[in-house]
Amino acid sequence: MHLSHKNSLRPSVIFLTGFLVACFGLLAIYDASIVDAFRTFTDRFHYVKQQASWLVIGTVISLITARIPTTWLKKFAPIFLAITVFFLLLVLIPGIGSKFLGARRWLVLGPVVFQPSELLKITLVIYLSHWLEKEREIKHFLGLIGLLAILIMLQPDLGTAIIVVGVSFLLYYLSGAKIRDLGFFSLILLSATTILIVSTPYRLNRVKTFLDPTTDTLGKSYHINQVIYGLGSGGWGGVGLGQSRQKYAFLPEATTDSIFVIIAEEFGFIGSSLLIVTLVVLIRSSLQVAQLVTEKFDKLLASGISLLFLIQIFVNLGSMVALIPLTGVPLPFISYGGSSLVSNFIALGLLINISKKT
Repeated sequence: MHLSHKNSLRPSVIFLTGFLVACFGLLAIYDASIVDAFRTFTDRFHYVKQQASWLVIGTVISLITARIPTTWLKKFAPIFLAITVFFLLLVLIPGIGSKFLGARRWLVLGPVVFQPSELLKITLVIYLSHWLEKEREIKHFLGLIGLLAILIMLQPDLGTAIIVVGVSFLLYYLSGAKIRDLGFFSLILLSATTILIVSTPYRLNRVKTFLDPTTDTLGKSYHINQVIYGLGSGGWGGVGLGQSRQKYAFLPEATTDSIFVIIAEEFGFIGSSLLIVTLVVLIRSSLQVAQLVTEKFDKLLASGISLLFLIQIFVNLGSMVALIPLTGVPLPFISYGGSSLVSNFIALGLLINISKKT
């Protein structure tokens, strides 16, 4: 009786953790965007109102996906992935795909604007979880992941490509891949990443500024230096809610990729550490679900979702504290963006769905 009660709480714990983090994200987005929102839209609530509407949509969708039979997911997994690939192709068409800051990552369908690569993270994990139930040859796996990585890099979006390839690689390993195949894949991945970085000046500059942030502080190293200033200003207890100075157009991408800096500046080391602990609780609960289920599809799907959360959080926070070079990856459930938030809630709903089987 005790075990049954404990397991019945797990879906609620997973959902509430993700939902509460997203609600905290609303506060962070409002605080980080108030200056830009008023200057651009004469409405200081512009960004937070949009994020709140996406939170409602994401919550509803997560409750729906929490009730979809996993047999249905397996049946339609190839269709989900095919539709996503079609969207990735549409993004590259001028007039349909929206270009912003040199990147073509958003798809405009009437009043709806979304980022197909965010949807790909979910549909690919579903597809691979089903596809890898049986043993697959490395050449077929490399062909699939290589095609998807190329479509993402044509946008271009190295950060998302790293997330997609990294999660796929780990899922392939968890499915029972041979060590020889994993070593071969790792060599290809390392070579491809190196070529992409060296061949593109702005990516190479990010690596150089990561190695030495003191060079060209008003140019190539500007972003990382503003990140460091924001983190350092927070101290132990923070400067106080609403008192951030970096949000006054000093910090690039304050509402999206760099939002953790605003949080750390205002809430300090203690407050930002509490946020990280909460995210760790979410990841730990996700991994527990993967550990407890018995069916291979469920185990791979729960593992894939856990890895999605884990790698995105690590890459975002790692770049914000200068552990890795700056990469354009949003912080799950917190960064501004409808595609990212809704996709995270779809993943959360799937996780809740699987957790009921424990």
